[in-house]
Amino acid sequence: MSDGLNITPVLAAGSNAALYTFLAYTLAVFGLAAMSNQLLKSKSFMSEYFLGSRSLGVWAFALTFAATSASGGSFTGFPSKIYSHGWTLALWIGSYMVVPICAMGLLGKRINQVARISGSITVPDVLRDRFHSAAFGILATLLIVFFMTFNLVAQFKAGATILTTLLSDVELYHNATASVNAMTAGVPFLAAVDPGYLICLFAFGVAVIIYTTYGGFHAVVWTDVMQGVVMVIGVMIMLPLAIWQAGGMQHATEEMAKMTPPRIGTVTLQLSEPQQDSFVLQAQTWLKAPGEDQQERLFRVAKNTSIPPGGTQVQEVDVVEITTPEEIARIKGQLERDPLTDQLPVEYQLTEIDVSEFEYGAGKQGVYVVGPGPHKSNSNGFLPLSLAISFFFMWAISGAGQPSSMVRLMAFNSSTTLRRSIFTVTLYFSFIYFPLVVIFCCARILLPGMDSTTDRIMPEMAILLTKNVGMLWLAGLLVAAPFAAVMSTVDSFLLMISSAVVRDIYQRNINPKASEKTVKLLSYACTFVVGSGAMLGALNPPQYLQDIIVYTGGGLAACFLGPMVFTLYWPRANAPGVISGMLAGFVAHLSMYVAGIFMFEDFFQNVRPYQLFDFDPVVIGLFVSFIAVYVVTLMTPPPPAELVDRYFRKKYLHNTSAEE
Repeated sequence: MSDGLNITPVLAAGSNAALYTFLAYTLAVFGLAAMSNQLLKSKSFMSEYFLGSRSLGVWAFALTFAATSASGGSFTGFPSKIYSHGWTLALWIGSYMVVPICAMGLLGKRINQVARISGSITVPDVLRDRFHSAAFGILATLLIVFFMTFNLVAQFKAGATILTTLLSDVELYHNATASVNAMTAGVPFLAAVDPGYLICLFAFGVAVIIYTTYGGFHAVVWTDVMQGVVMVIGVMIMLPLAIWQAGGMQHATEEMAKMTPPRIGTVTLQLSEPQQDSFVLQAQTWLKAPGEDQQERLFRVAKNTSIPPGGTQVQEVDVVEITTPEEIARIKGQLERDPLTDQLPVEYQLTEIDVSEFEYGAGKQGVYVVGPGPHKSNSNGFLPLSLAISFFFMWAISGAGQPSSMVRLMAFNSSTTLRRSIFTVTLYFSFIYFPLVVIFCCARILLPGMDSTTDRIMPEMAILLTKNVGMLWLAGLLVAAPFAAVMSTVDSFLLMISSAVVRDIYQRNINPKASEKTVKLLSYACTFVVGSGAMLGALNPPQYLQDIIVYTGGGLAACFLGPMVFTLYWPRANAPGVISGMLAGFVAHLSMYVAGIFMFEDFFQNVRPYQLFDFDPVVIGLFVSFIAVYVVTLMTPPPPAELVDRYFRKKYLHNTSAEE
């Protein structure tokens, strides 16, 4: 048997150029944080640190809203889904274009108005003050901390993964990896963590924690503006490069139409003779084995696998097997043309091949270009019609229920800003999401066999595209796009959690007379501690980033959207009603995931919640939450008249919302 081959993108000498571009971007982020910190010295700390003194104009408001929404899921999890399931992801994400209309149009002016009346700084502030209910504020705080913690861990994983790919061929990184590996070998909870991932997780975590802690809300907003620009530029550069290198849209679609889903599993690697030195079988190395009718089988290694000295057998090597004859022929032709890299040092054989077919799409051509799309474990495919309808609500409606978006809606300076921002954000999302579908459909042609490591597809694609045109320095900018998305989400979530703890628990319930100095120190400390905790949680991260994003996004919407709509628009709404709706939405949504644990054996490998009537849990959660608020409110006494007067009488509303 011939040597294992590898046709992965090689950065070589250009890797440092990409790194320098990326470092320049990171330094700019710290510069903005330093500028923002100067504002904290001249304005009210709480309002400035957590809300930017409610002074955001069109571009700042629009881009910070968009950048916070376009998280690591957009640039890591979403490309992963496109690569895995094909063109049907355009339908899956299609309603995201109307998120600004739903979120900003439905809640924007009213939540800004109510927050100004009460002087609220956080979402729990709004709910607590609207009903004079400390219990409601604490409940909202606990739910935000619960969901945001999950999301932060996933986002930290995304940031570390992106850095790992960028640094993969930097000599300093490899030296540091060897040193960290030696230091952590005897530490129980670190021994199983990849040292390269550990370095990148630490670097990402320290950077984002420091600039968020130091700069506060304005640092987040200003970096969001820069990150928003970087994201759209990165996508616009990648789009024509991907189409051109894939041979054009028509050719790429025709090639995808021929594809059948791969087989995923493990093989045993049998070497012809023992090795004197240890050897690492590199991830994405191609291996071959005899097949039926004289046809060779082609496998791609999913992750680095160590071969110890003297060993002749490596069991359970994770692989992806290509199943499309045309794709096998194309890859073999490329292997013959490209220089050989990462070869095995001796002849080998593959034994004990244990690979499994997809539940939906196995052996079928065309599944990557039509719905519902292939799926590893669901016999109904990725996106049956009922689930497509569910995700319309998931993105379009539940997007309005995210507390991170609500905080932004409390910070704009005028109604004109709000109207113009709705238009701006809608265009921005169109320039981001539809091109991403095209780019990562092309990735199936350009980077075959990455089905076990799809969360790495964005940075891998950025490196490949720039390497092929001889502009590796540009890889730093393109990798900065997903990195920017992750940073803009992490910084917002860090501030949300710290504001919830400091403002809504400590200042509002434990020490209402706390001095500004005390509040400032606690805010800094809380932001730092929460970020550090999320970084530790990401040491053993979830396998699929987008599944965590979907769970937390749906859960927050099920908890907050119904109660917030009734809070803002129904004078009859009372504390028992909205609290019941919040708890009912939480329980209904969570129960679908708990049921999935018992119903699906592979739940923890492929998160599959139970879908009542084939609808996603967010639809059930939203329905139950809205009904609970309405029914319980009518069954309990109305709110005090003075509260209704304060928030709904015109004489109180005049000049309290941000008007022209």
